[in-house]
Amino acid sequence: MKNTGHPADSWYIATADTTAWPALEGAHHTDVCIIGGGYTGLGAAIELSHQGLHVTVLDSAGIGSGASGRNGGQIHTGQRVDPEKLESLLGADQARQLWDMSEDAKASLHALIREQNIDCDLKHGLVHAWHKPGYAADDRAYIDFVARYGYDKLSLLDKAQVAAELGTDVYYGGSFDAGGGHLHPLKLAQGMARVAATHGAQIFENSHVTRYRRIAKGIHLHLENGATVTCQRLLICGNGYMEGLSEEIDSHVMPINNFILTTEPLDDPAILPHDHAAADSRFVVNYWRKTPDNRLLFGGGENYVPWFPKDIKTFVRRNMLKVYPQLADIEISHGWGGTLAITMSRAPFVRQLAPNVWTSAGYSGQGVVLAPYFGKLLARAVTGNDHDIKLLSQLPTPAFLGGRALRWPALVAGLSYYALRDRL
Repeated sequence: MKNTGHPADSWYIATADTTAWPALEGAHHTDVCIIGGGYTGLGAAIELSHQGLHVTVLDSAGIGSGASGRNGGQIHTGQRVDPEKLESLLGADQARQLWDMSEDAKASLHALIREQNIDCDLKHGLVHAWHKPGYAADDRAYIDFVARYGYDKLSLLDKAQVAAELGTDVYYGGSFDAGGGHLHPLKLAQGMARVAATHGAQIFENSHVTRYRRIAKGIHLHLENGATVTCQRLLICGNGYMEGLSEEIDSHVMPINNFILTTEPLDDPAILPHDHAAADSRFVVNYWRKTPDNRLLFGGGENYVPWFPKDIKTFVRRNMLKVYPQLADIEISHGWGGTLAITMSRAPFVRQLAPNVWTSAGYSGQGVVLAPYFGKLLARAVTGNDHDIKLLSQLPTPAFLGGRALRWPALVAGLSYYALRDRL
């Protein structure tokens, strides 16, 4: 799936102050080249440029034009894989280190927004709603488990409390995370780019890398427009938009599409009265929040093909009405899609691929918090401190069955099965 730029009907595009960056032309030399102008690449660029390295960021379309500028903007706690499972896979010590890392990532995000004055509509609080009563036991166990780590920002909600928080009675209960929240994702990406540039990073848009190779003096990148970059170290951070650059990445990371709408401004004060974010327990998760201009921003539904539905608004509206049937007559103002990346285990794929080449991708829907911080960790690895990258590389991220050639039919079959379970 090649990035084709921002969707014209995104509410984010309509409400963000975006900066235009030039395309790279000719022959360019740099210390570190970063492929991808999303959260991971920009997080790395901020850290590396702050250390005085010459950093070049290349995005095939525009800053934040991938998942970083199209997602639901939700701030979730923890790694993508629950700590109970990580403890069973990696042991108590490493599971705790990964939990602490995720909390550091959240603190780092808040510090970045605060210290750099990034205006991205940050709000606190997230409700997790159960679409089946059986999920109550899972949430209780999770809350008890992370309490052992000292995390005390989670609480259980009964059916009536969830109905009052969300303005709908279709859920059986849920939990509230005071450490969660939401923000405007494109404003965050654009703000991060401006911070990186202030520190000296060079940023180029519409600069699509088609391949790279090793040469005697470093790494040589070829761009679609004929330009070239020679660098000493390379970070591949394109997430769902970097197919064809690395067979190893392609066999472990797969792009899928997810879709979002916004309504016209609401006239129902019962919907999300405390301005929290919300997500439910479905495998193909529904997630939503209110915008500062009082619209409902609702994400729901995905597909696994290289194209979007012809009518995204109708595609997502069906899911919204299952949660809020009272909105049957409301007008839909915007509808858009985005490509994210997943792995088989949903744990991110973080690796040193070769000497002086690193990647981090496959956040599986939890990149708002993790991706900027993992970019910072890649930057630390570039400058010699690879402890955290080595820890992340131990996360279980098996290759898709059949590698890149056969991953599509196998994954579509599996994801379709779980999507069917949501409806049962």
